[in-house]
Amino acid sequence: MKAVIDTIDPKEVAKFEAMADEWWDPDGKFKPLHMLNPCRLDYIVSQIALEFDRDVKSKEPFKGLKILDIGCGGGLLCEPMARLGATVVGVDAAERNIPVAKAHANRSSLSIDYRVGTAEELVESGNKFDVVLNMEVVEHVNNQKMFIKRSCDLLKKNGLIFIATLNKTLFSLIFAKYTAEYILNFLPRGTHDWNKFLTPEEVYSFLLQNNCDVLDLIVSNCKSFLSKTF
Repeated sequence: MKAVIDTIDPKEVAKFEAMADEWWDPDGKFKPLHMLNPCRLDYIVSQIALEFDRDVKSKEPFKGLKILDIGCGGGLLCEPMARLGATVVGVDAAERNIPVAKAHANRSSLSIDYRVGTAEELVESGNKFDVVLNMEVVEHVNNQKMFIKRSCDLLKKNGLIFIATLNKTLFSLIFAKYTAEYILNFLPRGTHDWNKFLTPEEVYSFLLQNNCDVLDLIVSNCKSFLSKTF
């Protein structure tokens, strides 16, 4: 029997459990994500439409696609995907996030399969998806190489995976870590550990090791945004 390596960091889970009630407050602790969401949604939607030949102007253009959001939080990405017609599964290791996500989806009359769980558990149960969203999660796990492997294992053949994470630069240390957390108070102190940030080259390497072809790469001083296909 093969041992499953657990990539969950209990301290990181505890951080997000403490903030669970604020997911849908645009002026709360997740304000940076609310500000980022329109931009990243536009990118994700356009790439999925391109790769799966879907017309975003049609009704429910993603109907028939199975999409997974790992580290779904309160459902900021799951809900738009569901509105576009996709079958959506949202998974989060922070148990308190899931009731918040479910309650908001119910108020919005959206059917989304929210689960407390991990990528490892999904792999063990044989789940496969057309699209995997892995957004701002990599910097919060242990054994990032294994976490990316597990994420790739969840893809169907010719599936698409999106990874967004903080770029490991001096700029991100100063602004994404210390300025955002200790000066501007955009995020609670201790939200990020700079030692867990990855360079684009590291993420690129991990994905290539899992038979992924690079479709697109967007890099800035603070963000590394990659789209991959299998």
